[in-house]
Amino acid sequence: MNAEESSKIAVVTGAGSGIGRAVAVELLRAGWSLALAGRRTEPLEETAALVPEGASIAVATDVARPEHVDRLFDAAVERFGRVDLLFNNAGTFGPGGVAVEDLSYDAWRHVVDTNLNGAFLCAQAAYRRMKEQVPQGGRIINNGSISAHTPRPQSVAYTATKHALTGLTKSLSLDGRPYSIAVGQIDIGNAATDMTARMETGALQANGVVTPEPVMDVADVARTVRHMAELPLGANVQFATVLATAMPYVGRG
Repeated sequence: MNAEESSKIAVVTGAGSGIGRAVAVELLRAGWSLALAGRRTEPLEETAALVPEGASIAVATDVARPEHVDRLFDAAVERFGRVDLLFNNAGTFGPGGVAVEDLSYDAWRHVVDTNLNGAFLCAQAAYRRMKEQVPQGGRIINNGSISAHTPRPQSVAYTATKHALTGLTKSLSLDGRPYSIAVGQIDIGNAATDMTARMETGALQANGVVTPEPVMDVADVARTVRHMAELPLGANVQFATVLATAMPYVGRG
């Protein structure tokens, strides 16, 4: 194998729970070395403990703070020597069930800071290191959402940031071409995590009815991310949509 094929160093944000934890476990089991990022160290250490034979470090990180993001990537490079993959996963839905006119600016700002500003800061930090390292290049996978295409009722902040994330993905993908930096996005619908637990009991639909929705195993998402991550840098999944087969997404609401 050449250096590009054999080097498997990743940064996973939001790695302490949900999709981030599932992806981190999948990558660790596949032999990747990981820098696990999240607001609190304890959940990150719990993620690492699920694959005790894996190589990982836990770095407490608020992705909305530039100094935290720099510290995260410095720690990854110091420990593992380079960064081959960023799974840009940290995010928040924000307050659910709040009408546009009642959404506070602080709540809006928190969602934007985490989902969009945090994604930009992590991508920027990864880009800088991928451009400078030898061999040059790497991959960034942004965690979008079905909401990057179609909003749910009363989700203006979340939906706006996920639409913006699609623009971020496209721009990063274009700007990364000269440096062998591949950038793609995975849009996920109803993976079974704590964040989506309410879907099975009932979610507000576009017609105003509250209806239970099917969910899928989060491990299926993790396997998809791993497939995207392990492609050679000459190939890229620009956008992937992975969703529970019977969720109310395709069709008229």
